Amino acid sequence: MLFAVESGSRAWGFASPDSDYDIRFVYKHSKDWYLNLWETKDTIEFMTEDDLDGSGWDIRKALRLLAKSNASFTGWLFSSVIYRANTTFLEELKILASENFNPIAGFHHFHSMNKGFEETLGTDKMTLKSFFYTIRTALCANWIAKKHTIPPVYFKDLYELIDASYHTKIDYIIELKSKRIEKSKENVSEELIDLVRMVIEENNKLQNNLPSSKANQEAFNSFFLKYV
Repeated sequence: MLFAVESGSRAWGFASPDSDYDIRFVYKHSKDWYLNLWETKDTIEFMTEDDLDGSGWDIRKALRLLAKSNASFTGWLFSSVIYRANTTFLEELKILASENFNPIAGFHHFHSMNKGFEETLGTDKMTLKSFFYTIRTALCANWIAKKHTIPPVYFKDLYELIDASYHTKIDYIIELKSKRIEKSKENVSEELIDLVRMVIEENNKLQNNLPSSKANQEAFNSFFLKYV
């Protein structure tokens, strides 16, 4: 086990009382395992009766995905809820991720996810959960479009993208969500819904001006050999 962290709403900072614990981890095998002629299973998944949802990737799979700026994996890397870690490994991997981040890949991950969530805005299908998934993916895409860097995992760190007048209003909804079940439907002000739509509209305008970059494959390979 190289590191294990929390992912999902508990890492993002807007969990509900019935939110799962989304445990994500990276592990490695002995060297001989990587010399196998045949491809073998490179993931571990489990679900327990007490809401522990676990998913882990072998280091080779993880690095291959990170080289493509896989946004799910960068979310694991920069989670502030760390259950276990080889600290040196994790910090060096964060540097590798940041230096090889492709803004186009990262932006389109969040922007494409956002399209599905956006459909529920202001409708009777909108839950507190769907509202926060919509605003988070919109702000993550907006962060990448403006800063060209990996967006923060903790939701409130994205507040700098929006006017301060919205902060306490979103804080109130976060507090409300912390006391309601995942699928709870509560009133969200039109002002906040309009804010999300405004961010999405801005993202649509910015998406064609993103810089592209390619991962340094040798840097990834050297990192892999160092830790295997």
